[in-house]
Amino acid sequence: MTKQPDFTTLHTGNIVAFIGDIFDRCGDEEYLGEPVTMEQHMLQGATIAEQQGLPEDIIVGALLHDIGHFTSEFGTFSMADTKDRFHEEAGAAVLAQFFPSVIVDCVRFHVAAKRYLCATRPEYFERLSEASIHSLNLQGGPMSAEEVAAFELNPNLEKIVQVRYLDEAGKDPSMETPDFWHFAPMVQRIVDQTTAA
Repeated sequence: MTKQPDFTTLHTGNIVAFIGDIFDRCGDEEYLGEPVTMEQHMLQGATIAEQQGLPEDIIVGALLHDIGHFTSEFGTFSMADTKDRFHEEAGAAVLAQFFPSVIVDCVRFHVAAKRYLCATRPEYFERLSEASIHSLNLQGGPMSAEEVAAFELNPNLEKIVQVRYLDEAGKDPSMETPDFWHFAPMVQRIVDQTTAA
């Protein structure tokens, strides 16, 4: 299991380097039974968003959505799991003091967005891989009508759903992407804008 990083030393001047170090050290770990590594998965989502000309908050949300797999005290997901590891909460907790609510919400609610889409857009379920279906079952399955209604109140719903679609798209073992450091200036810009606000 990945050694727990020291979060107490984080500040606006080193958070981007801290995230980059996670990508460099841990990025080649298996991604939940998928044919790509963790790093490839997150970089693919961000690269697709950038190629589509999406806003920087979507690009960075896609880039960081699974960072909690490396920061969770419960370690990373495996196909043998019988309980959820709540990586979305772990990632959001680390990012919350440095990033705007829209990016934190894209991280915190990307699992909920999968449950939401499975409940409201049945064709979405057909996009899911075997590993994603397994994790969906551990995460509570499709949302109930009451959960859907509550989730739709989130002001960042549209962008959360966009990041969720990018999440599913980032599983191509043949796709070439730039590395994290290509996106690092963009990540730092958002950190700086957030802390200056």
